[in-house]
Amino acid sequence: MDARAVLAGLTDRQAEAVTSPGAPLCILAGAGSGKTRVLTRRIAYRVLTGTADPRHVMALTFTRKAAGELVRRLEALGVRDHVTAGTFHALAYAQLRQRWADTGRRPPALLDRKAGLLIRLLGRGAGSARVQPADLAGEIEWAKARLIDPGRYEAEAAAAERRPPVPLPTMAALYERYEEEKRRRGLVDFDDLLLGCASALADDPEFAASQRWRFRHLFVDEFQDVNLAQARLLAGWRGDGNDLCVVGDPRQAIYSWNGAEPAQLRDFAQREAGATVISLDDNFRSTPQILAVASAIISVGADHHRPLRPRRPDGPLPTVRAYARDVDEARAIARAVRDGHRPGTPWSHTAVLCRTNAQLVLFEEAFRAAGIPHRVRGGGAFLQRPEVKAALAELRRSPAPLATGLADLRAPVDDEAGADDGPADGSPAGERRAVLEELARLGDDYLTSEPGGDAGAFEAWLGAALRSEAPGAASDAVELATFHGAKGLEWPVVFVAGLERGLVPISHAGTDEARAEEQRLLYVAVTRAQDQLHCSWARERSFGARSSRRQPSPWLDDISAARAALAGGSPTPGSPGWQDRLGAERARLRRGQAQRARGGRSERAGANADPELLAALKRWRSEAARAGGVPAFVVFHDSTLAAVAEAKPRTSASLVRLPGLGPVKAERYGAALLALVSEHAEAGSSSSPN
Repeated sequence: MDARAVLAGLTDRQAEAVTSPGAPLCILAGAGSGKTRVLTRRIAYRVLTGTADPRHVMALTFTRKAAGELVRRLEALGVRDHVTAGTFHALAYAQLRQRWADTGRRPPALLDRKAGLLIRLLGRGAGSARVQPADLAGEIEWAKARLIDPGRYEAEAAAAERRPPVPLPTMAALYERYEEEKRRRGLVDFDDLLLGCASALADDPEFAASQRWRFRHLFVDEFQDVNLAQARLLAGWRGDGNDLCVVGDPRQAIYSWNGAEPAQLRDFAQREAGATVISLDDNFRSTPQILAVASAIISVGADHHRPLRPRRPDGPLPTVRAYARDVDEARAIARAVRDGHRPGTPWSHTAVLCRTNAQLVLFEEAFRAAGIPHRVRGGGAFLQRPEVKAALAELRRSPAPLATGLADLRAPVDDEAGADDGPADGSPAGERRAVLEELARLGDDYLTSEPGGDAGAFEAWLGAALRSEAPGAASDAVELATFHGAKGLEWPVVFVAGLERGLVPISHAGTDEARAEEQRLLYVAVTRAQDQLHCSWARERSFGARSSRRQPSPWLDDISAARAALAGGSPTPGSPGWQDRLGAERARLRRGQAQRARGGRSERAGANADPELLAALKRWRSEAARAGGVPAFVVFHDSTLAAVAEAKPRTSASLVRLPGLGPVKAERYGAALLALVSEHAEAGSSSSPN
């Protein structure tokens, strides 16, 4: 393949990103804009035009899978000589091993899992349901990613509002003992590989020169996820060179809680003198209607960017529904998935996304009851989670009644839970606590039907209640995932559930920066949808034995404003007039909310019309006008249809009382109007978040 063939099928902006002579170069690639395609073709183009030697290329990714995919694509593009591609950790380790061999140093042993060492350091009680070594390891990894040593941990963690599973002073002491034990045993962990390689590059000029000679062309994928330790290592590899290309999307920076530093991408142009920045704003994944919702969510956040331009044809209007209870939400979505499934269409075309792992448990129950094959992505199915296994083992060992064991299991969670928001705080440890709360809830359900049941019988009951027995579950199943677990994936049909304050945004997001990240996280969830997007929330949610009244996520107003703008015939995102129309709908929603709060009436009939129903009524009116050979306004004025879409009458008597609907028109068109209203009505649901 020659260089010209590499450019085939690219848009003008993609081709510019592939061929730009800029160095350093920053490619801001929006969701669904062909990021991987552009990155691999840029490497191939430079190799095929002779401006880069593949033997001197280093491409950094965040997963081994991504590195393998990059290499396969390059081979398909005609790059036969092997490009070095891998994660920061893998490439740092390879270079350190070579350095140790060259200097005759005996390499330290690699500690591939921190959990084993931490269990020994914790001693009694280690590996319990309440304190998982994985959470302690995650806290140490956060500190090292931020270049925080044990002596600074307590102060830095307090400032960052970290919530480890043990008190901060205890965590700081454990971190220090962990580092001392590694030194005593001659061990290094994966985090040490980054810092060790960066230090070697800084302290050993000969080693630095050899690595910079070998790797002259640097490419970094998902640059918004780079942490400070990785940034230091990248600077060491780069030295004074400018041949650096980074690709990322600031709108998808969702890992700062785990140590990532989004400013590395956001401030690239200010930090790098002479940098070239190219934005890819065309979206090839989602319909214009879905992108309108995504645009509305992100445009009110701290990160202001141009909306993505849709490159796909129109699709259905995204839906917003409210349910009385969280269990009603789960069951309704299961019914919708089952009813919408068509022969020949894979179950795997559908996903249900929630903010936390604990929320997915209700969906496991509902999908199991509905006979729908499903699998939990990322954290694993409920019964396979380590904290659940540990808790069940504790319950089996305990001589106390099951009810007592469940109460003991719940006690540390209740102490930390907010009255309204539940126990999850967005951290891995917080999510584990929330999962234990779900286990306690299931235990209560079991004891209601079997008051004298023991731990063994409870575990068997759990297996029957949660394991999917539907055929084909292993190969073709609906995906259940958290927002974080869904990043990088896409599905034709996506349900985004549990959109409530305290979950979206998560209750722990107390700063403007944290809330902005939560907003980006919802944006990521929404942009996973290709054809259909369904959003929902519950007015009441249970947290173990407690139930609390819920309020809709503040960003549901923006979703509803986008729906209303689209139903009113608004331009799509990226076109002139979109932001003005969206702003007008936001203002109208706020006025309606203020009037309802004062107990007043809307400023006009139909001001709070259901936009989806209104759009359907307008389509029906167009067909009726065409059939009768009359202008549309002769059938009904817009204001009359808006009044119908607001009142949603279910009887002829209530229909005829609406403005613009006298007995004659009610006689002629009433049956059709009532049928449309009935079709769009759904028990326990609403097209408005309020």
